[in-house]
Amino acid sequence: MAKKQLAFWGVVASSVAFVAGVALATPGSGTTGIVVARSTFTDRVDLLLSVKHDERGRESVQVRNSQDTVMQQIIFAPDGHSGWHSHPGPAVILIKSGELTFYQEEAGRCVSRTYSAGEALIDSGQGHAHLAHNTSAGETEVWVTYFDVPAGGSPRIDVPAAPEACAS
Repeated sequence: MAKKQLAFWGVVASSVAFVAGVALATPGSGTTGIVVARSTFTDRVDLLLSVKHDERGRESVQVRNSQDTVMQQIIFAPDGHSGWHSHPGPAVILIKSGELTFYQEEAGRCVSRTYSAGEALIDSGQGHAHLAHNTSAGETEVWVTYFDVPAGGSPRIDVPAAPEACAS
């Protein structure tokens, strides 16, 4: 009887630890991503992207000796979201259809901006945490080109929790 109880409590403890780990992570939901291409630059490539944001001013992102470049198609179901994440380097995001709202922390507050079909944006990467959410009634299709992905590595870096300003 003691062995059965011990096994039962072991399963319970493992389940609680698993659920707690899931609660702390911020996985996506309702998304399907397909990597359509991955390549390494044969020459040394340095990138400089400069974006003038209406609300934040100019932001420059520089990458020296960029590593792999990855292209991915992502489909967001209605109400689908990416979960909180960042990227190792900059990413160019094209909204092919639907609309997508990006959430991020700026100056201690959670801000959002919605992009529609035919619009594009640049994500600076480098630890910039954000969440993409399909707030439209239909599917949203995006195409993303990620720069400076570690050789053989992932273009996505999961963030364990939402930034403080966006946690509620």
